[in-house]
Amino acid sequence: MEFKKKSEVNVAIPTASMPDIIFMLLIFFMVATVIRQYSGLKVKLPEAEKIQKIEGSKRHVVTIWVSKDDQVVCDDIRVKKITDLRNIVYQKLVLDPQIQIALKIDKVDNMGFVNKVHQELRKANALKVHYFAVPGGDF
Repeated sequence: MEFKKKSEVNVAIPTASMPDIIFMLLIFFMVATVIRQYSGLKVKLPEAEKIQKIEGSKRHVVTIWVSKDDQVVCDDIRVKKITDLRNIVYQKLVLDPQIQIALKIDKVDNMGFVNKVHQELRKANALKVHYFAVPGGDF
């Protein structure tokens, strides 16, 4: 005696709520994502009469902070010895040859130490250097 199946079993996964789930995940990641900005050091920038913006993308800019206490931070990497700055900048230049250096130097910093920073940047072959300032100088 042979038995016949009366109905077939439907084995499909319901996808009706899939757009809702994707939309909720998208909103979650948009709200939960934090865009990181470098904190650097607290420096008091000098004033300038004329200021220009750096041309190009911010992606190709390495920011170096130099405080009045002769502390150096390069993109949130604290430089313990000034000679380490050369290696850090050189490695960044190898990865991206379009890199430009943005210096944020405290206005009461020792120029002898700033000269040492310049020498290390020259040794790393980082020749595109920009200086940050705030508008409002009396010259």
